[in-house]
Amino acid sequence: MKATDLPAHDLLKDFLTGEGVEVTNPSDLSHLAYVKDCKADDVRDAIGRAEAALPDWRDRNVKERADILRAWFEAIMARKEDLARLMTLEQGKVITESRGEVEYGASFVEWFGEEAKRVYGDHIPSHDTDKRMVVIKQAVGVVAAITPWNFPIAMITRKISPALAAGCTVVVKPAALTPLCALAIMKLAHEAGVPEDAFITLTSSDAATVGEELCKSSTVRKLSFTGSTKVGKILAEQSASTLKKLSMELGGNAPFIVFDDADIDAAVEGAIACKFRNAGQTCVCANRVMVQDGIYDEFMAKFRDAVAALKVGDGLDDDMEIGPLVEEAAVDKVEELVEDATSRGGELIGGGRMEGRDGWFYRPGIIDGATTDMRLAEEEIFGPIAPVFRFSSDEEAMEIANDTAVGLAAYFYSRDIGRIWRVAEALEYGMVGINAPSVSTELAPFGGVKESGFGREGSKYGVEEYVEIKALHFGGIGEALPRR
Repeated sequence: MKATDLPAHDLLKDFLTGEGVEVTNPSDLSHLAYVKDCKADDVRDAIGRAEAALPDWRDRNVKERADILRAWFEAIMARKEDLARLMTLEQGKVITESRGEVEYGASFVEWFGEEAKRVYGDHIPSHDTDKRMVVIKQAVGVVAAITPWNFPIAMITRKISPALAAGCTVVVKPAALTPLCALAIMKLAHEAGVPEDAFITLTSSDAATVGEELCKSSTVRKLSFTGSTKVGKILAEQSASTLKKLSMELGGNAPFIVFDDADIDAAVEGAIACKFRNAGQTCVCANRVMVQDGIYDEFMAKFRDAVAALKVGDGLDDDMEIGPLVEEAAVDKVEELVEDATSRGGELIGGGRMEGRDGWFYRPGIIDGATTDMRLAEEEIFGPIAPVFRFSSDEEAMEIANDTAVGLAAYFYSRDIGRIWRVAEALEYGMVGINAPSVSTELAPFGGVKESGFGREGSKYGVEEYVEIKALHFGGIGEALPRR
């Protein structure tokens, strides 16, 4: 494909180069474009520009910032089809999911544009009649965001929108595999009225250098990262010298638990949606399907049929349900985990690398008879393989589900209201889906516990990550005036 044939080329043309970071279509391995490969000097320059742009953006009234974010939201929605096709080309997810992500990503812009007007402070009753106390909230300053490839629009807007709404300026480092969507939505933000130096995107193949520069900069007062727990720990260590504010949305190992009183058909449908969305490449997808003894065989029979019926192919085909994995290393990892599972007694049903085509396709499959000693019981699969574990009691289910260092999302199906409350409270996760296969919406807080990180994105809580609380103490007020 020629660069001029790219969807949204008018938004990208100023950022395309003849060399640098190469962007490849994972469906057929064809070349899509080159973008700039930023180095350490580029990072320091971007931080300086964002710092210089801070006073103007921070001091604009909230109505103006809200209006600009509204214009950005409308611009994204107006280009939904172009952005969706661009996403499918560079990331691989099927076009129906890409359209959904554009809408999902835009929803954060809309939400936080409205929340810009609701960053409320407090009046605190005084301990002294001659004093008054007020709490205000102010923009934290220059913000850095490092985002992953699996949701190349939504992971950016979920961080940038609240930062801009609060009055911060931002420097974004998107994943090297998916820079085009990041550049396109930045361009739309600029066209909507966000100053160019208030929202800067750095494309680079050297994530380690860019990350270290952002972390060690004393000018950057906030870092938001979505990615692996391993990298999150490195970034946290690098940020320690400046004690900057951090948000970390890290790895997951989501259990999907089906109890014996569940609606089995609904649970199968939910498991398909939760496990195989984006070919299993989401941090909140079902990593361990757990089914109670009494319904195991019935569930498995229906689950096998549903998985076998999934259509795999080029994401631009509207009939496809699963696209390619993002790169060869992703396919290799899935194969390694499957080999380990089958060597330990698991049975592979379906699944496998799709031979005879150029893209990174892997057929969806199931590991029947999964056990806790398998690598996939602890490691994120990030691919279309569903290991199914058997359990007997509620207590055993909680022991298996919570036996992991991370705690991002969990799901379970049950119709017993007592069991629902007990299980929801016992699961050590930041988000729990109850008879629901998705926990992602701009209306609710998103984030985990344990080694899945800290901080929350989305909802009324999301903007709090980008403000500092300041207490104002007023003295010399004098005695109260008489009132009738």
